[in-house]
Parts: sequence; structure tokens; C-alpha cells
Amino acid sequence: MNTRELSEPYITQSSWRHVARLIAFRPGMYILSAVGIMSFYLWPLVPGIFIRQIFDQLSNRTLLTTDARATIWALTGVLIGVAIVRSFSALAYPFGERAIMLVTETLMRHNLLRSILGRPGANALPDDSSPGEAVSRLRDDMEHISIFMTWTADPVGQVLSFGIAFVTLARIDLRITLFGFLPLVVILAGVNTLNNRIRRYRKANQESIGQVTGLLGELFGAVQAVKVAGAETHVVAHLERVNEIRRAATLRDQLLTNLINTFSFGATNIATGVLLILSAQSLQQGQFTVGDFALFASYLGWMAFVMGMVGGYVTKYQQVGVSLRRAVELLQGSKPMLLTQHDPDVRMRGALPPSSTPSRHNPEPLRTLAVTGLRYRYLGSDRGIEGVNLRITRGQFVVITGRIGSGKSTLLRTLLGLLPPEAGEVRWNDRRIDDLAAFMTPPHVAYTPQVPRLFSETLRDNLLMGLNDNDTTDGDALQAALHQAVLDRDVPNLERGLETVVGPRGARLSGGQMQRAAAARMFVREPELLVFDDLSSALDVETERLLWERLAGLPDGTMVIAVSHRRV
Repeated sequence: MNTRELSEPYITQSSWRHVARLIAFRPGMYILSAVGIMSFYLWPLVPGIFIRQIFDQLSNRTLLTTDARATIWALTGVLIGVAIVRSFSALAYPFGERAIMLVTETLMRHNLLRSILGRPGANALPDDSSPGEAVSRLRDDMEHISIFMTWTADPVGQVLSFGIAFVTLARIDLRITLFGFLPLVVILAGVNTLNNRIRRYRKANQESIGQVTGLLGELFGAVQAVKVAGAETHVVAHLERVNEIRRAATLRDQLLTNLINTFSFGATNIATGVLLILSAQSLQQGQFTVGDFALFASYLGWMAFVMGMVGGYVTKYQQVGVSLRRAVELLQGSKPMLLTQHDPDVRMRGALPPSSTPSRHNPEPLRTLAVTGLRYRYLGSDRGIEGVNLRITRGQFVVITGRIGSGKSTLLRTLLGLLPPEAGEVRWNDRRIDDLAAFMTPPHVAYTPQVPRLFSETLRDNLLMGLNDNDTTDGDALQAALHQAVLDRDVPNLERGLETVVGPRGARLSGGQMQRAAAARMFVREPELLVFDDLSSALDVETERLLWERLAGLPDGTMVIAVSHRRV
């Protein structure tokens, strides 16, 4: 199913299915949270009963005991006790609520990240999404979904509270009860008429947040390019325009939400006014006591608050559909229910399971690599590659060259599974490789793209990336990789050598140092096949010469595929 074509009925139906699966993931935690939430709605009904007795006692309408003063003090003590218990309950239940929220948010993020990381690297995210925008979905939308999941216990508490209050008041005076509750029902009906607008405003707000986050992520990663192009003024102006769009979208969303809350919670005054008008005559005739009036005022005030919460619940329900749609879009065609699939690897306490350490030793040496009829076309265009046939034997050094835009990088990406091939096959030692993305990784293949990616960690961590230090120090494998990449002369000049933190995306290194660091990361894994995409583009003439000489001196049997615009 195309996630971009999900219908509203499907989203509505799947919303409840997703919520049910989240509840089933940790049912004990949800029950604890639900009990706390329901007590939140029911406890405020208790004081009204005792307040009624106190006022009736003070007005001498009812004598509960022969000692009226003792009775009043006893009722006051009970009120204080109820208030204390209610306070402790109000402090305790948010812990359970927050705990189940954190667990379910982690589950959804775990499933989304597993899906993203399992896709071909060049198509990991939707076309209209950037890493920064995806982060906003993983952060904000997951939170909105988990909040709504905890709020599913609210309707139960609201119905119980509403039912108990209505029955209690109706037994005193049905006419006043009906007219007192009428404004609350009208407010709720008015909120329901705004469903579509709530959904539209929330979608625009979430999308604008993602646009700002994505733009900021791209700008911070391209500061040098912006400065070289002298585009600072234009970039800042564009950022201001995007921020203005976000400001307007957020303002509309918050204005509508606050307007709904104001009308919902403001129903208290309307209901109390109706109560005063209707109860005046009954009070004069003695059919309605001061205690009854106090009970009505207490319950109607709380019912107005409950109705306000109902309005907020309706708003959240409309907003969670938007968040679910945005989350499912990150799955890119995978089953939508994968978002809430249960996974025992989601752990919130205790030690994490040991990560698998990649080995540098290949159990199946590469003898031949055969490519037949390989094809890939970019969506919505005729650009790409088609009918590529290639056969490489052990020890060969193959250079792919051509004009800019001729498809050299696309060929490498498709060969490595970073782009999903539309046709053709790749054979490793005459064995067909069905899952290129999973197989074409170390220790079989190592790859350096045109723009290498480094993490804001030490240079050593960027080179090893999960390899055991013991595997690389024996035989000076790490030093050999640095020498092979012509990086051995640069490391002593760094502030802390291999322990130097390279900064975001390797900002503390030059372009040539970043490329050579990525090459050293390949060499330290000793793969059977080395794949370079324009490795020497940022190198000076002397460093480039040394690099190619050392590549030519690789051990016999190493296979190399390189894209280059220069003569090798």
C-alpha cells in the first residue's frame, strides 16, 4: 500500500489498531496508568457529598447527630483526608503515565529506525524528507501518538464521572440537572464540528516544523559551501521565510486549540449561571437546600472541566491521525502495522545486549564478480543506468570514467545495493546475490562515496566503527591502513592524534583528510573488494600520486573498482 494514498477511514481504523498494539506491549504499565487516570476523574466527586452535608448542617436543614459542631468538624476532617489522598494520587499517577509513554515511544522509534536502516542507503528516507525532518517525526510525532495512547483511559473515567454526577444530581432535581448539563453538551457538539479544521491545522504545523528542522540540518552541514558561494544573505532570507511559515502554522494551530479549551472550560460559568437561575425558585419554596446548591455547583464545575477534557481528547484524536500518517510515511511501502510491532529487544533498564562485532576475515574469498543487465532509473525521470554488464576477476583494478552525470556513481550505488536495482543480477563467485544491501558490506566489500560521512567522535572511532581494537593493533593493522590511505603523516599533526574529535561531519578535517580517513576505514577491514567514488577529487597532486601508488601496491588478489575523472 502506498503510504501517501492512505485514506482517512483507513487512518481512523488503523489509529485504534496501533493504539491497541501499543497498550498490549506493556499491559501492566498501561493498567497502572489507567487506574491513576480514572481516579483523577472520580476523586473530585467525593468532596461534594461532604460539602453538601456541611452546608445543610450549617443551615440547620438536617441534623445528623445531636452534636452539630462535632459533626461539622468530623466532616471537615474527612474533607482534609480526601484532599490528602487525592493529592498523593495526583502525584503518583503521572509516573505510571510517563513510564508507558517512554516505553511505547521507544518501541515505535526502534521499529522506524530498523526499517530506515534496513532500506537501500540512498533511499533510506522519503524523497520529500531530510534527516533533520525525519528527526522531528521521530521526536514529536512519536510523543503525540504515545500521549494519545495514555489518554484512551480518559473516556472511561469521564463516562464514570459524568454518569455518577448525573445520577446523583438527577435524584435531587432532574429539571435543574438537565438544564445545567445542556451548555456542556452544546460545547462538546461545537468542538466536534471543528474536527476537519483541527486535523488540517495540525498537519500544516507538523510539516512546517519538519521543514525548519530539515533546513537547519542541511545548512549546518553545508556552511562551507554557503560561504564559498557568498549566499549567506539568500540563505538567511530563505530561513526567515520558512520560519515565518512555521510561525503562522503554529499560531493557527495553537489559536484553535486554545479557543476550544477556552470554550470548553468556560462552560463552568454558563452552567453555574443556569443553575442560579433555576434554583432560585426552588430555594424559596424549600425544595432545594443550600447543601444541594453547593453539591450542584461542585459537580457542574467539575463536569465542565471534564467536558473541557473531552474537547481536548477530540483534538488529540484528530492530531494523532496526522502523526500516524507522518510516521507510516517513513516506512516507505512497508506494512503500516510494522510501526507498532512488538520487539523484545526494546529494553528500558538493565544492560544492553552486546553488539555484534564485524569481522575483518572473509570466509569466502572473491574470485569473480559478474554483473549482468543491471538497470536503475530515478523516479519520475529517464536518468539512471541500463543494461550494464561487467565481469571482474581477482586482482583486477578497474577504473570507471565518463562525463559528469553519465551515471558512474549510480552504477556503484546500484551494484552495492544502495539503490534498488530494477533489473539484472550480480554474482559473487558465480553465486547470485539476492540481497545486495546486506551482502555488499565488510568483510566482502568496503565503499567510499564522493562525500564521505564522519561522525562527531574521535578519529580512531571513525576508523574502527565497531571493530575490536585488539583486531586492529595486532600486526599494526590500523597503522598499515593509515599508511595505505596516506594519512599517517597527518595524524601526528592533529591535536590529539587518533583521539582527536573530528567535529560534526568531520568539520575539523580538510576535505582531503576526510576522504583519506574514509579510505583508511576501508583498508582496516581488509575487504575482498574496494570501491572508490572519485577518491582523489579533494587531494593535491603529490598526495594523489602517493595514494594511487600505494593502491597499486595492494596485496595480490585485492579487487578494486574506482570512479575517477583523472588519469590513473
